[in-house]
Amino acid sequence: MTRTVLLVTHTGREEARQVAGEVVRRLGEAGIGVRVFADERSELGLPNPLDGTVTVVPDGLQDAAAGCELIVVIGGDGTILRGAEMARPSGTPILGVNLGHVGFLAEAEVDDLSFTVDHIVTRSYAVEERMTVDVTVRHDGTVTADNWALNEVSVEKASRERMLDLVAEIDGRALSRWGCDGVVMATPTGSTAYAFSAGGPVVWPELEALLMVPISAHALFARPMVVAPSSELAVTVQPRTPGAVLWCDGRRAVELPPGARIEVRRGAKPVRLARLHHAPFTDRLVAKFALPVEGWRGARA
Repeated sequence: MTRTVLLVTHTGREEARQVAGEVVRRLGEAGIGVRVFADERSELGLPNPLDGTVTVVPDGLQDAAAGCELIVVIGGDGTILRGAEMARPSGTPILGVNLGHVGFLAEAEVDDLSFTVDHIVTRSYAVEERMTVDVTVRHDGTVTADNWALNEVSVEKASRERMLDLVAEIDGRALSRWGCDGVVMATPTGSTAYAFSAGGPVVWPELEALLMVPISAHALFARPMVVAPSSELAVTVQPRTPGAVLWCDGRRAVELPPGARIEVRRGAKPVRLARLHHAPFTDRLVAKFALPVEGWRGARA
């Protein structure tokens, strides 16, 4: 059977297009087929007609990764989250090549391209599972939306004119009522994303947990919370609170009417990430956030 990878590229960046072309060439030379989306084909400048190493699939095809051994994503975390939408149905691992600013989800940097391609060719990578969250929206007792997220689900105000009036709930019990800009409900993977910006804690990805982080809440108790992965989080939009919106990974939006109830629980399907390095998560934090560690001497000091 021919080995195949799905290539997902941030084609809006010239550097990403150049890197993608190089990846296609090198993988083709190694006898590995590359699958690309139709809307990205012309942007990548692939030849027409295509040679036998490249195949084209329709834009947005949900099972685009079926039969692929890997999804190679070239871009930042936003592009990797797009790749995760393709990866989750088939369980195909994602390998991100970072062209963004921080790129917490990416495993490789663009200047390590030869190293990355060599490890793809020799299958020299490990695969780890990251928990996701499933979200259900109910209104007047009826399910109006179902979705999921790798990083976070957030309930936010759609405009700046007024705060949201929300009641937060954990494990079927009311926790607090907040006048706020919103609430982030995140996974450990998402703890370094929107939840981090909102003041939430950094949670090591090996720890399975759910986070609830209020955004700019006007309340005596408005601290970030970390709960068990078996817990269920819920937020209810109060009846006289229009203009709320649900975001899943900042990519998929659902308008929330007054009275809507948003339920978040551990996802039924994880997302699998391919790893080339075995460095501790602490090292990743230091590298991605450029943290100052001068003076550290380790256990031998």
